[in-house]
Amino acid sequence: MKTKTVWDLYAQDIKHFILSKVKDGVIADDLLQETFIKVHVKLDTLKDDRKLKPWVFSIARYTVVDYFRQNNLSYPIEDNDIIEEHTNSNHTREDCLHGIIKSLPKKYRDPLILADIQGLKQAQISEQLDLPLPTVKSQIQRARKLVAQGFVECCNFKINDNGYLVGELQEKENCKICN
Repeated sequence: MKTKTVWDLYAQDIKHFILSKVKDGVIADDLLQETFIKVHVKLDTLKDDRKLKPWVFSIARYTVVDYFRQNNLSYPIEDNDIIEEHTNSNHTREDCLHGIIKSLPKKYRDPLILADIQGLKQAQISEQLDLPLPTVKSQIQRARKLVAQGFVECCNFKINDNGYLVGELQEKENCKICN
């Protein structure tokens, strides 16, 4: 597949996504170009063409996050930041994880998304959320425990003696969060 084909398929959608985050047409155009430069450079690394759209959107999302980070701006956190497009119809751990994270209280969900999904350092999260660093650290730790507890409640996982989640994923019909 060629970059031009990817551009023709997704440029308008990507621009709309970027514009929804930065609210400035000129910046959106710059970030769109930057996104497609990355797509062009890395296109040969994509192994499954069925994952092209989520892959391109991930590149755009990270490009926008980098823009906010580099300019010390606050990234708007939305529920769709944790929802990935799935081309697989099978029930996966990611399905459960998305449901669990979405059900977390906002005060735990936002720091967790910033730390574990967007990859920000805890000090950056502290500044962005205007919270003391110890508060951010405890909220992230609490959120991680709630996620583990969510797997216990959702799919009957167990936490072993070493503190690791173990168990088998339930069928989607039996899953309390995904169903």
